[in-house]
Amino acid sequence: MKYSFFKEGLLPPLRPLGLNIMLPLFILLIGLPGLTFAHGVTAGDQGYIQEISGVNLLPFIYLGAKHMVTGYDHLLFLFGVIFFLYRLSHIGIYVSLFALGHSTTLLLGVYLDIPANAYLIDAIIGLSVVYKALDNLGAFQRWFGVQPNTKAATLIFGFFHGFGLATKIQEFEIAPDGLLANLIAFNVGVEIGQLIALALILILMGFWRRSPGFFRHAYHSNVALMSGGFMLMGYQLVGYAIS
Repeated sequence: MKYSFFKEGLLPPLRPLGLNIMLPLFILLIGLPGLTFAHGVTAGDQGYIQEISGVNLLPFIYLGAKHMVTGYDHLLFLFGVIFFLYRLSHIGIYVSLFALGHSTTLLLGVYLDIPANAYLIDAIIGLSVVYKALDNLGAFQRWFGVQPNTKAATLIFGFFHGFGLATKIQEFEIAPDGLLANLIAFNVGVEIGQLIALALILILMGFWRRSPGFFRHAYHSNVALMSGGFMLMGYQLVGYAIS
């Protein structure tokens, strides 16, 4: 069962963040603006995608895996999703829902060339991180007396995460020859990368959960996670305003 600060009476008042939490996150995100705007697709990968044509399964599997492993917006959201999940069956359900949403909009967005503003989609991705942190903090129960459907939210935000990458790939003008096969290969790579990243997160979380300070630090960890989501949103909204 998902742990809740609200249920256990451990949720302190949500208050302004101290510099000890905000400053490290601010420095991190200021130092990585290229990744924030490129959505985890490097300049070298962009050039490679634009130059090749035909079916290239292995390269696109590699690019998909690399995107997920280096896509910290996805990893932050997944970190929040599994934060209080202990059973592998529960983790599998939520990760599968995220993967379903991510894969669906990535395929359809690129293959059908569905237009959208990349800045606004990525701002919603930042919002997904904020939502998950607030959910972990039990804020919705405390403020509104309701608990959102966490499975539905994971699927819906998965749609936006996939569509965010789709808006970037559309800009690269991938050759139509072999497009569908390459997109499927990219999705396979994304799932491989997700499993790799998830395994590493679960290993680290396993050690942390066994420490006596886990629940003592869990609140501040989710507040920091929420702050990171707000910063991601801010970057994208500023980009939208000046673009």
